[in-house]
Amino acid sequence: MTAPAIEGWFTTGPDPTLTGERCTTCTTVYFPPTIAASGFCRNPACSGEEFERVQLSRRGRVWSYTDAQYQPPKPYSAPEPFEPFALAAVELPEGIVVLGQVARGYGVGDLKVGAEAELVVEPEAVGDKLIWKWLPLGSGHVTELGEEADQ
Repeated sequence: MTAPAIEGWFTTGPDPTLTGERCTTCTTVYFPPTIAASGFCRNPACSGEEFERVQLSRRGRVWSYTDAQYQPPKPYSAPEPFEPFALAAVELPEGIVVLGQVARGYGVGDLKVGAEAELVVEPEAVGDKLIWKWLPLGSGHVTELGEEADQ
């Protein structure tokens, strides 16, 4: 369980980050890092055609959240029986909103719009790949180790 589910979209290790791209003309930031392949900036006010890879901030604010009560279609690999999970849209200081699952053991009851969340990397529920998730900070939630996730 050491390979990212999608190579090049995020780093692993103790301080993981998402990898984005920034237009060198207008500085608009994009995630996932696939904008350069299109050859043009998607900002309608920009005609830029050159991009640089950037590591995005690890922390942001919960912009919205929901729970997934149904099993997503493939290539999502779900445990049997399917277990619902929470999703959070987190706004990063770079001005973009990134959707991701919420860290294992957390649910919508641990989320609040405007609360801080931090990027973590966890193994898939089923399979051998790593995926990025959002860890709610300051939720008062006590982890399995008896520690509060308030960093």
